[in-house]
Amino acid sequence: MRTFSLKEIPESDARFPDLKGKTAIVTGGERGIGQGIAAFLGRQGMNIAILGVSSEEGEYATRQFLENDIPAFWRETDVSQAADVELALDQAVEHFGEIDLLVNNAAQNKIIDFLEYDEETYQATFEKNTRMVYNMSLQCARRMAIRQQGGIINISSVGGLRAHRQSVGYNATKGAVDAMTRAMALDLAPKGIRVNAVAPGAIINRPVSKRMQPVRDKQAEGIPLGRVGSVTDVAGLVGFLGSDVSSYITGQVIYVDGGLVTQLTPPGIYI
Repeated sequence: MRTFSLKEIPESDARFPDLKGKTAIVTGGERGIGQGIAAFLGRQGMNIAILGVSSEEGEYATRQFLENDIPAFWRETDVSQAADVELALDQAVEHFGEIDLLVNNAAQNKIIDFLEYDEETYQATFEKNTRMVYNMSLQCARRMAIRQQGGIINISSVGGLRAHRQSVGYNATKGAVDAMTRAMALDLAPKGIRVNAVAPGAIINRPVSKRMQPVRDKQAEGIPLGRVGSVTDVAGLVGFLGSDVSSYITGQVIYVDGGLVTQLTPPGIYI
């Protein structure tokens, strides 16, 4: 299981009182960065609707939230399928009322060299990933537009600006997500809906085993701030962008990467 126990997700001193009592939809919120975002928003007093594909992890995460007085709802949902999204949103609204914030976190990647790509890999790592953001954003935005308010936050990646090796489809998705963020922000601004993207760098997105700790330590050596980020580092920015504190910010892609994309070369290499 790649899901954190709630006690493994660091708490934050950041507080956004205006989020209390509102409802957030978090796709892929049953594990990794999505789970960290769901936990952070839940600790701010939000109702959390988690949509994802792993029932075991989704039920486990939701149960922990409920046990810690975080109102939570789980539904196994393939958010790349418009009909499934519509049903899930209807149930979330029935459970909590209006949708105030959408966090498009769900995505998948296959580590594979470009020369080994086939149609199935391309569709799974680019077309499906992009469709997840499109489906959720369109259907939530239509609901938000009726009330003339709401927020959409897309979880992008440093891969939208700089390339990961053997991840052509994933990187292309994140570049598309950045472009979609800007375009949706323009169209939805008159409807009172803000759209932004958060682009994480190296993040500890699952419990770290003793075997993997040296890998994480090695990663930290190449990051200007000298550490790998936590899911709460990402979640804190999501909370800020979802709050009224950021009411004049829309159409932006903001990096949470310890300075990773700022540097031209890794430490110790000079040109």
